[in-house]
Amino acid sequence: MGWSCFGCTKWTYTILNNLLGISWVDSGWVPILNPGNVLDYFSERSNPFYDRTCNNEVVKMQRLTLEHLNQMVGVEYILLHAQEPILYIIRKQQRQSQTQVIPLADYYIIAGVVYQAPDLGTVISSRALSAVHGIQSAFDEAMSYCRYHPSKGYWWHFKDHEEREKAKPKSKKKEEPSSLFQRHRVDTLLLDLRSKFPPTFYQPKPGEKPIPVEVKKEPEPPTETVKQEEREPATKSSAPAPPSKPPPEKRARLQ
Repeated sequence: MGWSCFGCTKWTYTILNNLLGISWVDSGWVPILNPGNVLDYFSERSNPFYDRTCNNEVVKMQRLTLEHLNQMVGVEYILLHAQEPILYIIRKQQRQSQTQVIPLADYYIIAGVVYQAPDLGTVISSRALSAVHGIQSAFDEAMSYCRYHPSKGYWWHFKDHEEREKAKPKSKKKEEPSSLFQRHRVDTLLLDLRSKFPPTFYQPKPGEKPIPVEVKKEPEPPTETVKQEEREPATKSSAPAPPSKPPPEKRARLQ
């Protein structure tokens, strides 16, 4: 007996969960829906939310008005709220007497589409499951970034850093136009040329008029000194060379 009750409860819970994940619509009724015919629309045979054993079917078969539902006992459907032309709420309830009813489920119709409203327990369970799943996913992702080494300890290694580094354009190293040795040699040559050919104008600031540079000429040596310097090597060259020694005489060998 206990097993059969458990199986019945499990089957009811499964059916309830299946109904929460589906919807139903009949496009032929949508343009003409109103508070007077919305219950007839809900009682279509293709609607999975409608119970064929309810008191509404008995009233329909006997061609009675919906006011006779108050005098019956059992499952019934009533229109709980209407907001034309978009929203209608229908309640399924268990009537025990004319003044006592037990709500079983609520259904809302939005633009002709019928949905079952979830109960409070289902909403809390779904929110708690979503929160736990999000927290667990966050912990799993955080653990995937954690690294440990005995010498370094713990640290974080994020994947997005590697992606950012890969996405960054690699900057090419600027090639130097010349080496240090070449630059020193060129500077030496430029200074030498500057000393040999000094500039005749210089510009103090950009846009100003160039100013001529006074070049100081070195005084030329007097002509007498130059002539004397020219004569000295001539006199030196005209001096007589020392007499060369005669070759040694050859002596006869004694026999």
